[in-house]
Amino acid sequence: MLISDLFEETIFSLSSNKSRSALTILGIVIGIASVIAMISVGQGTAAGITERVESLGTNLLVIMPGSQKQSGAGNIVKGGMGSATTLQTDDAEAIKNEVMEIDAVAPTVSSRKQVTVKGQNTNTSIYGIDGNYFKIKNIEIEIGSSLTDQHIKSKSKVAILGPTTRDDLFGENTDPTGQKIRISGQEYSVIGVTKAKGGTGMGSSDDLIYIPLSTAQQYITGSQAVSNINIQVSEADLMTYVQEQITVLLLARHKISDSTKADFSIMNQADMLETMSSIADTLTILLGSIAGISLVVGGIGIMNMMLTTVTERTREIGLRKSLGAKRRDISSQFLVESVTLTFISGIIGIIVGWLAAWLISKFGDTTTTVTLYSVLLSVGMSALIGIVFGYYPARRAAKMDPIEALRYQ
Repeated sequence: MLISDLFEETIFSLSSNKSRSALTILGIVIGIASVIAMISVGQGTAAGITERVESLGTNLLVIMPGSQKQSGAGNIVKGGMGSATTLQTDDAEAIKNEVMEIDAVAPTVSSRKQVTVKGQNTNTSIYGIDGNYFKIKNIEIEIGSSLTDQHIKSKSKVAILGPTTRDDLFGENTDPTGQKIRISGQEYSVIGVTKAKGGTGMGSSDDLIYIPLSTAQQYITGSQAVSNINIQVSEADLMTYVQEQITVLLLARHKISDSTKADFSIMNQADMLETMSSIADTLTILLGSIAGISLVVGGIGIMNMMLTTVTERTREIGLRKSLGAKRRDISSQFLVESVTLTFISGIIGIIVGWLAAWLISKFGDTTTTVTLYSVLLSVGMSALIGIVFGYYPARRAAKMDPIEALRYQ
């Protein structure tokens, strides 16, 4: 049979029962669109997680006070990381002086306080930082100026506001530099506002007030203890090595011989990113698998339609075979009809899936990413379903005995 004749017969057969063909196509369209939309949600989530973690800084290690592991009732359990005061400013200085493979060290003090100004007030986090913090965290100044070494040395009562805090205290898009705010009864002069970065999954860097580290230790905490120590490693390949070096150094400084009893913990940004990306990938696979079920259901619909078509065209098949049509001609005819259905469904499904992903992103407050991978996967699955679910009806038609087929009423 000529290829042109084969496609002509296919078009004629599918168009002879438009309603049935349309309903069958609809089932595959829903399946493909679901796969594309669900995978786009998963991949968008993964991309968002990666972006947010990387926005925390580059090649970042964060040392937090508190026991990393504790032994209890024969079991190893997590301790109260970040809740203790076992890290001091001197620890940050020692790391800076003795570990060579780092670019910057930034100890911080954090506390949540009520902040007031001219009848307005907000409850927000106060971060005591040094000059390296903004560099490590990739934070930029939008209005005013940043902290200087002189501010830190002289324990100046100056503050830099996050944009959300600025909006809460002074109104949106205002310039608060030179204005006074009160933190814990102490008056501070606003010298700048940071650029908006959005939430990071660990709190928002936009809803903060930054003051000099020395000022925070003097007037907020009253001690040399720090809430964490941020470290920027010079190269990504050295992250694990530097983490080990810091662990050995701090264990020696804190006079701890058993590493399982360390009074600090170290968060490796690369490990955290890998873990969170793994979770996002699992979510993507789960969503895609659930949506893939609808493709299988659509494939069953194709098989049902093709079996019905074979039954309806039994006499036609018998006539073709009696005139010399071979088995492969008959099977090819019905297989091409099945694949054509899925091909048409695939094109429509891609359009509908992309539109669904766009609508989810626009109105669902969820980031979506439609990739070539998800499109090819959906089309590939639909083509496979067309072949798999169309093979049995095509084979059944090809095996018909021409005499019995001609007798069929």
